[in-house]
Amino acid sequence: MMISVPDLLDAESVARIRQIIDAAEWVDGNITAGSQSALAKKNEQIPEGSAAAREAGGIILKALGNSPLFFAAALPLKVYPPLFNRYGEGQTFGTHVDNAVRIQRGSDFRLRSDLSVTVFLEDPAAYDGGVLVVEDYFGTQQVKLPAGHAVVYPSSSLHHVTPVTRGTRVASFFWLQSMVRDTDARRLLFGLDQSIQRITGQLGGTDRSVIELTGVYHNLLRRWADS
Repeated sequence: MMISVPDLLDAESVARIRQIIDAAEWVDGNITAGSQSALAKKNEQIPEGSAAAREAGGIILKALGNSPLFFAAALPLKVYPPLFNRYGEGQTFGTHVDNAVRIQRGSDFRLRSDLSVTVFLEDPAAYDGGVLVVEDYFGTQQVKLPAGHAVVYPSSSLHHVTPVTRGTRVASFFWLQSMVRDTDARRLLFGLDQSIQRITGQLGGTDRSVIELTGVYHNLLRRWADS
């Protein structure tokens, strides 16, 4: 399941993040790549754990906490501190799959990467190429979203970023461990949640059918969730 989260960040938040990260130190993106990914990865990143990454990442984490759509789609248990990358002309990230377990450098924090998240931080008209291409059971999807929009997709999928041919692609990326490990169960819960929201809008939150469906949702979540 791949879900777009429109306007995760408002224009003011995007501008503040860009102010922070544009002034930061950037290094070779292979500092977070596994041995296989390092062969395909050509970009730059802000060092993990740097003051700039923590400050800008905090803005994104706050926005995630305020997004009902993100929560419904991801059901997050643990979220890796957001990282930041940029692709200049000629830079790309070839086809790869994300590591199953992500360990934060210098800490005992680790998570199982169930879902990957990209938050776009540049106007798509400002660069050519730099398209996120995700291959999974839902087919091949090409993603290039406005600044402030995010996309959530399975970490188990094959994916790549096409070469940038003009301008600079800037984004945040990170992984999360969901309370619901099973992809199909998570997809069913998301569909049920969205249906409940629509029916609530039509019938109101006190309607018996809405209450019963909400109960089904929470009982399924109770059955499938880890905490």
